[in-house]
Amino acid sequence: MMIEKEERERIIRLVKREVVPAIGCTEPVCVSLCVARATEALGGLPSAIRVYLSANILKNAMGVGIPGTGMVGLPIAVALGALAGKSAYGLEVLKDVTPGDVERGRQYIAERRIRIALKDGIEEKLYVEVEVEDAAGHRAKAVIGGHHTHFVWVEADGKVLEDHRLPSVSTEEGEDCELNLRKVYDFSMEAPLEEIDFILESRRLNEAASQQALKGCYGHELGKTLSRPLGRGIMGDTIFSHILSSTSCACDARMAGAMIPVMSNSGSGNQGICATMPVVVFAEENHNTEEELVRALMLSHLTAIYIKQSLGVLSALCGCVVASTGSSCGITYLMGGKYEQVSYAVKNMIANLTGMICDGAKPSCALKLTSGVSTAVLSAMLAMQQKCVSSVEGIIDDDVDKSIHNLTSIGAEAMNETDRKVLDIMTHKSCC
Repeated sequence: MMIEKEERERIIRLVKREVVPAIGCTEPVCVSLCVARATEALGGLPSAIRVYLSANILKNAMGVGIPGTGMVGLPIAVALGALAGKSAYGLEVLKDVTPGDVERGRQYIAERRIRIALKDGIEEKLYVEVEVEDAAGHRAKAVIGGHHTHFVWVEADGKVLEDHRLPSVSTEEGEDCELNLRKVYDFSMEAPLEEIDFILESRRLNEAASQQALKGCYGHELGKTLSRPLGRGIMGDTIFSHILSSTSCACDARMAGAMIPVMSNSGSGNQGICATMPVVVFAEENHNTEEELVRALMLSHLTAIYIKQSLGVLSALCGCVVASTGSSCGITYLMGGKYEQVSYAVKNMIANLTGMICDGAKPSCALKLTSGVSTAVLSAMLAMQQKCVSSVEGIIDDDVDKSIHNLTSIGAEAMNETDRKVLDIMTHKSCC
């Protein structure tokens, strides 16, 4: 189908809103951002900070490294949001943090100025509420909801500074962009190159993060393990092994708290990595043209955005399922596939990975990303051989969009009890 210019512009705005740079795991960084905004509204360093979080935010912030600190978890993210965060930076709120700020943050935590708790009585899966108070009794409050950078409420000493509690219907934000896989594919294939080549920035940032990881010791070092002689001896020195190692390298560094920006997708740096690196590595080693790479990256990222529209920003379903489905579409296109083969790849992905749980952001996310992108390559290979899981098998439907919504209904609805059980297990372990 031919997509009109006005609709193309809406889709581009949507992509530019959802594919943005981020430093550190987006859940604790989202909390830092909210603390920074509340502190700015207060007008000075708070003497006490109270943070109330949805369960999904808490789950994804408990075990991940905070960039530039060598520390794990929310307290240092909260402290640095107040001490050095700048809300104007969005998900790069902590990019100006210095070693001196980290030491001040350690002291701030030691003084027991921070209290963190679950927010009761809310249905939102992405919710952050921060209340700050200074020594003179002045107070301020900031609330983020629905999206990692969306402030729904800001007040200072009872005066409302921002109120965005009612959902916006503005086309400027791209919320009215109704997608399906056919539209995603057609847009990615037909849009003038100069309108969509901004997506190459995802390659620059995420490839740099992957390369930087090889210079340090991050997380479980999965990426380095795959690229060492033992890994090469077992996995081979192939496009496939390079895809796995490059993707997991970037995730290793990010989850360990390296001060390295990545290009995120739908509020997740790992999803951005997963939607980018397999496509980039395949295109480079398959000698695809730059235009083909641009269109493959757009297809990958926009597919992930489309799936997240019905899944939600946070859920019990691991985000690598969504992002690796996008990368499988991009790889299928780079292999010479058309819409039919791309739809086959999506069905193959859904038939395999549905049900992979999200048990929080942490170094072992690199293992899940590697599982996702390995399945992405296999699904693309099958699709190019006209092999597709059929509608008589499991949750797959003849209609690819229905198959996608079967996946997202399981992740957004049926797995809610799984989400509660996962958080219960995480918060009652002997190490916590």
